[in-house]
Amino acid sequence: MIAQLRGLLASKDPGQIVVDVNGVGYQVFVPLSTFYQLPEVHQEVRLRVYTHVREDAIQLYGFHSAEERMTFELLTGVSGIGPRLAANILSGISVEEFIPAVLEGDIARLKAIPGVGRKTAERIIVELKDKVMGVPCARRVVVSRQPRPERDRVIEDVVSALLNLGCNRKEASAAAEAAHHAVGDGADFETFVKQALKYLSEGTGKRS
Repeated sequence: MIAQLRGLLASKDPGQIVVDVNGVGYQVFVPLSTFYQLPEVHQEVRLRVYTHVREDAIQLYGFHSAEERMTFELLTGVSGIGPRLAANILSGISVEEFIPAVLEGDIARLKAIPGVGRKTAERIIVELKDKVMGVPCARRVVVSRQPRPERDRVIEDVVSALLNLGCNRKEASAAAEAAHHAVGDGADFETFVKQALKYLSEGTGKRS
């Protein structure tokens, strides 16, 4: 079982490449997400590899990241999805998009991938919804998509308003934080801005 290849990139085409490892050329199928990360021909390349064994052939699929390879393996575990379609799916959607699409049941996004119909999209969601969080980047992706707390949104809006008035970011951030401390979460935006401007006018937000 080949799990990794490191060698010289002998040739590359969208969908497949050849890696020269000590004089032996390995044909490796790659999704476009990996293809765009490849170096120039004759430069060293290192790929994580999934070995697919068939009765009549052994096929290698290569990936730039561990997350891609793990997502590929999850996809090949879905009924009706073979390695070729799994690689095609990763060519049409990044892992960072795929995970929330599955968790949110976004059939429309999955159907937008060439080769994926409604039934396949539904199977992906049903069979992988409880598994995609095992992908190393999943928690980071999910957290980054969560709505920001109201406090953070208000402070960011106040900072933006102060920047438009000519403050630098350090002053604006300090004034917004001080205003929030003074007026609390329940204040409206106008009151918030007035308090921030008061903070600045008193000189406490000025640079020394």
